[in-house]
Amino acid sequence: MTIFTKKTWHINENEITDEKIYNERRSLMKIAAIAGAGAMMPPALNAKENYPGKSLNFQHNKAFGNLHASAYEKITTYNNFYEFSLSKDGPAKLAHTLRPEPWTIEVTGEVEKPMTIDMDKIISRFPLEERIYRFRCVEGWSMVVPWVGFELAYLLKKAGLTSKSKFVQFQTKFDPTMFPEQKNKGFFGNIPFPYLEGLRIDEAMHPLTLLSVGLYGKSLPKQNGAPIRLVVPWKYGFKSIKSITKIHVSDTMTRSTWNEVNPREYGFYSNVNPEVSHPRWSQVKERPLGAFFKQKTLMFNGYSDQVASLYTGMDLKKNF
Repeated sequence: MTIFTKKTWHINENEITDEKIYNERRSLMKIAAIAGAGAMMPPALNAKENYPGKSLNFQHNKAFGNLHASAYEKITTYNNFYEFSLSKDGPAKLAHTLRPEPWTIEVTGEVEKPMTIDMDKIISRFPLEERIYRFRCVEGWSMVVPWVGFELAYLLKKAGLTSKSKFVQFQTKFDPTMFPEQKNKGFFGNIPFPYLEGLRIDEAMHPLTLLSVGLYGKSLPKQNGAPIRLVVPWKYGFKSIKSITKIHVSDTMTRSTWNEVNPREYGFYSNVNPEVSHPRWSQVKERPLGAFFKQKTLMFNGYSDQVASLYTGMDLKKNF
């Protein structure tokens, strides 16, 4: 297991509210003094007591164990999940239709051992760990999430990569009985389904790239992408596709839904880059959920030391 020394991605205590402190009403004044906006946040749920997910058996990654995660309520009630709703609070209200059991993931394409693997086997076979990552949305807001998962590389290695393994495509499950907005098929401002995302193989194999099966120590809430989702912390959040059911390895660049819908606004790479503005807004600053003031957006979302070498020689403004 690759362990990184905590340096450039360390988040100061005054950047985001700790979930435990946040849940204590008497601490709101202290948080307001530290974070500048704590008093404006609504009371959060106690994740450990009220979170209905199943407890997971995992190890704490010490390199990420001292960061301060956003409140459970913020993480689970402010979501983009267009299969349920176009609004931010809609997924938390409507995701009860998702049935995360039984669930399988199919791995196909340029691999030595194509497979279909059940979620129970995934959770039992791969070493789960908790990593607290920054999460930055292309819309300009951010949060910090205590994911539980395993490196995507473990699954790809099990499938066996070949010399033709150049790109990886991920697909969200397509089932309109679970995801009501999939019935619209791209009408009324929604996107075409099933949702697709893609990575270059070196991005997919990078130790920071996770397949997450939980947060706050328990299985993923439905609105957060249950039962398994991708997490690529140096890219904008829409690259971290939810409710994955298929992984396809290819020798050519794979499809990416938002890049296909509007390539001018959503590049295939979609690395967090404050120097490249979205055509409709700047990316120089971001707003942590619950905070009053914006903060500076970091190149590669603060993971430059770990991932910048992946893009040596590339024009990051052209290949955004």
